[in-house]
Amino acid sequence: MTRLSRNACFGFLAFTWLGGTAAVEPAMAQAGRPDTRSMTCAQAQELVRKSGSIVLTTGQSTFDRFVANGSYCRPQTGQVRAKFAPTRDNPQCSVGYRCFQNRTQR
Repeated sequence: MTRLSRNACFGFLAFTWLGGTAAVEPAMAQAGRPDTRSMTCAQAQELVRKSGSIVLTTGQSTFDRFVANGSYCRPQTGQVRAKFAPTRDNPQCSVGYRCFQNRTQR
């Protein structure tokens, strides 16, 4: 093998490895995060209730943090509002709550 063909072969292998890693990485990142779209509304609600605070996949490239109640929020953001997400049986399921800070109170 000539030096040029060895370099070309190495470059191809490196490109293939990097490309393969990049393609697998997003799938691996999502593998550990439950997806609301694969659950019923009741299952998603129960998961949030049992977990207290959990990050769930809510779409092809979206995710959000859901809490069961205000005790899972920081003290300065102890208020909650209903948080909705699509589930297998409900496109607008009230899965849990999200923390927010009322900006008018300081």
